[in-house]
Amino acid sequence: MLRSMYAGISGMKGFQTKLDVVGNNIANVNTFGFKKGRVTFQDLMSQTVQGAQAPQVNDAGDPVLGGQNPMQVGLGVSTGSIDTIHDGGNTQTTNRTLDFALEGDGMFVVAKNTNPDSTHTFNDSAGNEVSTPGITLGDDGDNVNFTRAGNFYLDDDGYIVDANGNYLVGNPINGEGSSVTDDSTGKKAYSPIQIPEDAESFSIASDGTVNYVQDGSPQVAGQIQIAKFSNPEGLQKTGSNLFQLTQNAGIYDADNEGEDGYGVMDLLSPGDQGSATIRSGALEMSNVDLSEEFTEMITAQRGFQANTRIITTSDEILQELVNLKR
Repeated sequence: MLRSMYAGISGMKGFQTKLDVVGNNIANVNTFGFKKGRVTFQDLMSQTVQGAQAPQVNDAGDPVLGGQNPMQVGLGVSTGSIDTIHDGGNTQTTNRTLDFALEGDGMFVVAKNTNPDSTHTFNDSAGNEVSTPGITLGDDGDNVNFTRAGNFYLDDDGYIVDANGNYLVGNPINGEGSSVTDDSTGKKAYSPIQIPEDAESFSIASDGTVNYVQDGSPQVAGQIQIAKFSNPEGLQKTGSNLFQLTQNAGIYDADNEGEDGYGVMDLLSPGDQGSATIRSGALEMSNVDLSEEFTEMITAQRGFQANTRIITTSDEILQELVNLKR
């Protein structure tokens, strides 16, 4: 009787976890760029009552007794995985220039801080010398996070930031239209993207190029960079629509210089290496399907109720055994 009670308890715990995930999905049905969760179950170990036996034959090789399959009693269920489903959500048109939707694989990269010891200097198309603070990606990715939520803003200094004030990571573009490289590494230079306060207008192209007009002359503020992962489900949610790199995410690394493939070493320009392109004036919505979630909620509820019946039935039988003494 105790086995059935503990199996019922494990089932209740499992379905409670499923309800928690479903509830979170429904709560974030209107969250930009939200990726829904999914719970899978696996059985616990089984108690073997009798092992399998091979068929028996006599000395002449004639069959005497057929084989027997193992007899086992399962001991319950456990949570096998809680997956993050990275399918794309529907795109909503907003006609706001700083709303970006990614069309394809990849994620925006945002940085918490700039590196005060790193400055990139280059000449713009007008021949003016421009200096921009650098962003250190870091071998462990501690300074950067990733997101599909494309609602960005301009701060007081004209930098493109997310709702939490994190800088959108870009690559500076010089006056010749080429990517600026970091003198110390020879790789792409990364920096926040700044639009001058006196810019008359600005726009974002599908390849992430941020263009603006200043004194009637077209200029390039930089090119938005994105990260692409071989296993986006390996990313870890940190809240605020952000994901953090883990050793199982598999970020693109052109030179494979990360420790065991871990570390933010290279970012991509939109459209490179099969990565996503950017659609300005639109936002990616949550990929939560309410009809699917309500169905999952009902099955989880019924599963929970069925497991409570296992416990109450086992309790009633135990009570009958106790009453045998009377």
